[in-house]
Amino acid sequence: MEGERSGRVVCVTGGSGFVGSWLVMRLLDQGYSVNTTVRSHPAENQRDLSYLTSLPGATERLKNFTADLSNPDSFNAAVDGCIGVFHVATPVDFQDKEPEQAVTKRSIDGALGILKACLNAKTVKRVVYTSSASAVVFGSGNDVEEVDESFWSDIDYIKAKISYGGSYMVSKTLTEKAVIEFSEKYGLDVVTVMPSFVVGPFICPKLPGSEMAYLDVDRNELIGHPFSRRQANTLDTVGMYISLESPKIYRNSGVSNTHA
Repeated sequence: MEGERSGRVVCVTGGSGFVGSWLVMRLLDQGYSVNTTVRSHPAENQRDLSYLTSLPGATERLKNFTADLSNPDSFNAAVDGCIGVFHVATPVDFQDKEPEQAVTKRSIDGALGILKACLNAKTVKRVVYTSSASAVVFGSGNDVEEVDESFWSDIDYIKAKISYGGSYMVSKTLTEKAVIEFSEKYGLDVVTVMPSFVVGPFICPKLPGSEMAYLDVDRNELIGHPFSRRQANTLDTVGMYISLESPKIYRNSGVSNTHA
């Protein structure tokens, strides 16, 4: 399999993050060449990406690009020539420091910019978009054991009932809807993956936001929050990403109502 994938290039947006860095590692391990994007840093010369560049196979098959969701065109170079794109980058603001409208706009604009880059590249066979279980479980699936692709969270319910992380949940729901609408309009093969609260081992140097939020749960600060009962292990989450060779599937959810 590795020999078959040699020379095949994929893009991972947000490769310096929690899930993105694991995905980069797994794709390199499977023989892919990987273009990954990281945000610019105010002190760029101090940014340490050695946890990515030191991965097995990275010297030969990993390229880092600077891109930001606030500038959708900045992803063009990273996507160019790729056969697949894994869009993982997302604004993460569980404390709601920014207005929800600003977070959602940046998320949607960035996602649609990446999809446009995929169309323009003319080489991309599939896009895997990272959504969230929060796009299906709030106000629509609270009273059922399982949810499927027909379920969507109720934006008004989130805004009225959920304070902690509400802007993240709204942005994820509306961005996934925009992504699916774009893909159907232009015939782009898009799969969405919807992990729940991701916890577990990480290879990035900074404590991930979901890990910090989970510690808040353990400190009883978020007891009763709807997501405090829904977790996914890092390895299970990365394993949920659909292989580029798999038959077409639209939404893959890892929603669980019990602790992992």
